Amino acid sequence: MSTGIIIEHLDSQIVRLTLDRPERMNALGSEMTQALIAAVEELAGTDTRVLLITGEGRSFCAGADLKERKGMDHDQRIAHNRAINGAINAVAALPFVTVAVVNGAALGGGCELMLACDMRLAAASATMGLTESRIGAFPGAGGTQRLPRLIGAAPALEMMFTADPVSAERAERLGLVNEVVAPERLQERSLELARHLASRSPAAQRAIKRLVYGGVELPLAEGLAKERAELSAIFSSADYAEGLAAFAEKRSPRFS
Repeated sequence: MSTGIIIEHLDSQIVRLTLDRPERMNALGSEMTQALIAAVEELAGTDTRVLLITGEGRSFCAGADLKERKGMDHDQRIAHNRAINGAINAVAALPFVTVAVVNGAALGGGCELMLACDMRLAAASATMGLTESRIGAFPGAGGTQRLPRLIGAAPALEMMFTADPVSAERAERLGLVNEVVAPERLQERSLELARHLASRSPAAQRAIKRLVYGGVELPLAEGLAKERAELSAIFSSADYAEGLAAFAEKRSPRFS
């Protein structure tokens, strides 16, 4: 049975990881999240120079599988969130260059996965956003910490407060993505970029990653710990229960 993760070795230096659950917009269910962790951890010890991460079908990744999460109890929701954190943090910790190839919607945890990559290439038709407040939650897999570090506090707050996805064009203006290309050229362009990146010194690139990420003013681990503590309370709140119910029933939530 498919785990929802496809690994392709495009050559000896470039790997493409595809989230392959298009019928659920590549949402991160429990099984797929564990498969993603395993795949990333296996790649970490290889001679890979560039990892491309993309999605199958019309979406990059819709984030956590809310249909699955609705049926979980509080402890299971916490465990599911921690697994998604584990997957995204594993991507962020990879020593080589990572590129999110955003072929479609990157929402919630899907946007957080994109943020964990070093570079982001997006189709002109793609949208991305941290949409968690629509269901009474907030970004719980690094979004509250990584997004403001990338684009600044003011636009990051706007994206999280409104929970409205932004277009690829606006994302490029904000500095959220590095380049926007026509949808039909996305995979071709991503391979061109990967080959260019792979032609540079891997030792230098690894050092650059360590220096840049290690030099962030506020330690990321501290911010993530605070985020997880607050999220525990959110997962047992009435608003979150209402948000999940509204999602399942395809209606607007009625928050208390």
